[in-house]
Amino acid sequence: MNDDGLLPEPDRVEGAPHPRETVQLFGQSAAEAEFLEAFNTGRLHHGWLITGPRGVGKATLAWRIARFLLATPLVQDEGLFGAPPPPVTLDVAPDHPVARRLLALSDPGLFLLRRGPTDKGDRLAAEIRVSEVRKLGNFFALSAADGGRRVVIVDAADDLNTQAANAILKMLEEPPARTVLLLISHQPSGLLPTIRSRCRTLRLAPLGPQEMAQALEQAGIAPEGDPAALAELSGGSVGAAVRLLNLGGLKLYAELVGLMESLPRLDRPRALRLAEAAATRGAEDRLDLLFSLTDLLLARLARTGATGQPPSAEAAAGEAAMLARLAPDAYQGRAWADCAETIGARARHGRAVNLDPASLVLDTVFRIQQTAGA
Repeated sequence: MNDDGLLPEPDRVEGAPHPRETVQLFGQSAAEAEFLEAFNTGRLHHGWLITGPRGVGKATLAWRIARFLLATPLVQDEGLFGAPPPPVTLDVAPDHPVARRLLALSDPGLFLLRRGPTDKGDRLAAEIRVSEVRKLGNFFALSAADGGRRVVIVDAADDLNTQAANAILKMLEEPPARTVLLLISHQPSGLLPTIRSRCRTLRLAPLGPQEMAQALEQAGIAPEGDPAALAELSGGSVGAAVRLLNLGGLKLYAELVGLMESLPRLDRPRALRLAEAAATRGAEDRLDLLFSLTDLLLARLARTGATGQPPSAEAAAGEAAMLARLAPDAYQGRAWADCAETIGARARHGRAVNLDPASLVLDTVFRIQQTAGA
């Protein structure tokens, strides 16, 4: 089991429990049923690729599968006379010895492959290096004696550098006995095609408002505002929803919508307040969020123009009417798409050269006003 202990965990979302600490998984019953069906019919593949947008529960599902496999006796697979009936859920009691060991990162049957420290040990590496993969050799040697299952979680496979990816590929081509590899990937198209072809894929979907509220409640986070708006702005991602709540994203988006409602005549005092709030000391995360939400708003404008109607769910009060007024047709929808591309490029350049944040925000607002006026 690898655990560096002194550095922050690279697979933990700030302000939320780690996936191994999450008991229930909401909104992904289809993926759980698909895995159980493979397990119960004796078609348990040695490599599983768990995909989907960030924050929808991929790592939580991987830990649920690992907990289930390590807590389920091997005789279940062998179909011996008198074996218990096939399991109908991945649930494992919290007081089960395996559950307690996984919570403490001390189960000998599990290896967690994630970004480790740099050579100096003062920070996390930017990628999973082959030196981390080589630690699997000791893991397999030490865990072979007990004769039980072994589970490897790779979180995330997108972080594997070229050498590490090739090492994982070799393992998928020649899997060790009684071993299941669970690869988490946010962007599977970026993985080696040979890795994808040697894994069975479990695709997870974005969460709806009800599942989002349940997941946040389980994490001990009290959602504010409209659950449907939170689901819209986060793209159904619990991780993104936590970030929105931590940074006041719902209120910030509502402020953007209010500013857009004044167009093409710009509410300048409101624009100045928005720029000043983004320019305060220590507001870098809020500035990043402001540009992300601006990009999302422009995308919703472009989609409204292209489809002829606003999205079915509002992300802020009054948004639907504003979208329909500013993007009445496909021509204007295209103009908003072009505006988003221009603003994105200028924002990236401005951040790269350390342009004053307030000036950068005002530049963005004025370009939006020009598009609305056109």
